[in-house]
Amino acid sequence: MSISVFNRRWAAVLLETLTRHGVQHVCIAPGSRSTSLTLEAAANSKIICHTHFDERGLGHLALGIAKVTQAPVAVIVTSGTAVANLYPALIEAGLTGEKLVLLTADRPPELIDCGANQAIYQQEIFSHHLTQSVSLPRPTPDISAAWLTSTVDRAMGELKQGALHINCPFAEPLYGGETSAYAEWSDTLGDWWQSNKPWLITGAEYTLAKQPDWGNWQQRRGVVVAARMSAAQGRQVAQWAQTLGWPLLGDVLSSSGQPLPCADLWLNNPKAQALLAQAEIVVQFGASLTGKRMLQWQANCQPQEYWLIDNFSGRLDPANHRGRRLVADISAWLQLHPAKQNLPWAPELESIANTAKAYVEKQLADKFGEAQMASRLERLLPEDGIFWAGNSLIVRLIDALGQLPAGYPVYSNRGASGIDGLLSTAAGVQRAVDKPMLAVIGDISALYDLNSLALISQCTAPTVLVVVNNDGGSIFSLLPTPQAERERFYRMPHGVNFKHAAAMFGLNYASPQNWDELQAAVKQCWQQGGILLLELQVAPHDGAQTLSQMVQDAAQF
Repeated sequence: MSISVFNRRWAAVLLETLTRHGVQHVCIAPGSRSTSLTLEAAANSKIICHTHFDERGLGHLALGIAKVTQAPVAVIVTSGTAVANLYPALIEAGLTGEKLVLLTADRPPELIDCGANQAIYQQEIFSHHLTQSVSLPRPTPDISAAWLTSTVDRAMGELKQGALHINCPFAEPLYGGETSAYAEWSDTLGDWWQSNKPWLITGAEYTLAKQPDWGNWQQRRGVVVAARMSAAQGRQVAQWAQTLGWPLLGDVLSSSGQPLPCADLWLNNPKAQALLAQAEIVVQFGASLTGKRMLQWQANCQPQEYWLIDNFSGRLDPANHRGRRLVADISAWLQLHPAKQNLPWAPELESIANTAKAYVEKQLADKFGEAQMASRLERLLPEDGIFWAGNSLIVRLIDALGQLPAGYPVYSNRGASGIDGLLSTAAGVQRAVDKPMLAVIGDISALYDLNSLALISQCTAPTVLVVVNNDGGSIFSLLPTPQAERERFYRMPHGVNFKHAAAMFGLNYASPQNWDELQAAVKQCWQQGGILLLELQVAPHDGAQTLSQMVQDAAQF
């Protein structure tokens, strides 16, 4: 029994250390080997505990919370394959910069590789997808509490982005014992227990520096590319570009208001391409562009310099332009590089963009479906709420055909652009922000993460989850997949609807047949509250074919 008590002491020091580095939320899956971590998380008044029965969904729930709080979020799971289920979430965090702390309970070393139950090799299981890793020894009073807390302090101090894996072996017994035992071991930390600072302070923040030649560049012809960033940053970037008179190419995730709407259509236009080719400098804020034409233009543009500003490290430029990779907070960088008032140098782009927007509205006026909804998405957004964008075809339709308000919060998983964990990440985002949420995802994405409807059902504010059901992976209709094999091996039609899924998880359900019904169902949810699963059942190829045709037509504007 003394082993179980000391396990708790060890876990208490570990978790208290994490709180000194901003960990407030801890996501916990059921498990016996992780008992010490779970019970100490529950006992710590500084920690808010979240639970879910599925470790893959749990990791994405933590990811969603981290997106909003911009603070590290911890995850506790038991040993074995439970650990492996965290892989998709930590990969996404590594690509988009959220901080996750993965506390994986483990069997002690003597139970590894000998046939013991639920015992796998967990050290280095996540390979190079991690930012940091710590393999703790089995808890023993022979190791000082100061060693444990300073070891975790060092790892957390160096965690600027991505995931930290702390592997935690615990020997049995895991339950019972005299709770006052081994108090002297943790008491050696003295008044640290009453403070709020780390035992060991490490790491240094980057220093923001002003570009000495900015005064010269801001008088030249420039283009601003707005990629994934926060709502406040999106609004600031839009104002900065407008002051400079530089055209802004805004991604759906930029919260910039996309002042030149439908860019992923008209970037296929030769006139627009010729105008943009005159740019001497391109300044990109954020990473992870969505639209195909935007990505193609970004890859092919040849300005004298290409600057990319984001607080996330790494190159972030798949085209490897000549220029500057500036690691900085976007808001702070803008403040250090104020814009000088200039007239627009390419006003014709506004005319082209407005023509594209008017064309979209006219073509889709009477064509109910995913393309029409994407083009009118702004009308569905809740006041003072948030928008969650799914992956695959639907996010491309919204990017190409829609125009979201400047400064409206948009969240997504566009790092690895996977369809796994979209519902659970959206649930984490909503839980952290505690505002009404409109979420739009595809049918395959919803099926892939179906059990996370349990998390959606716990949303704390009115929530509308739109599932676009085009009976399979219709994004493959945009790709040159072999036509003879496309249906069976790519689209994979499933023939299901989501009415019974909504009932199973206690969600309200609607399946509108026209725009007025869709808008009315969404409005009712915002007014009356609750969680609504709105299934938009559409023909398999309509959205993809509509987008393809519009891209072709835009070239003639």
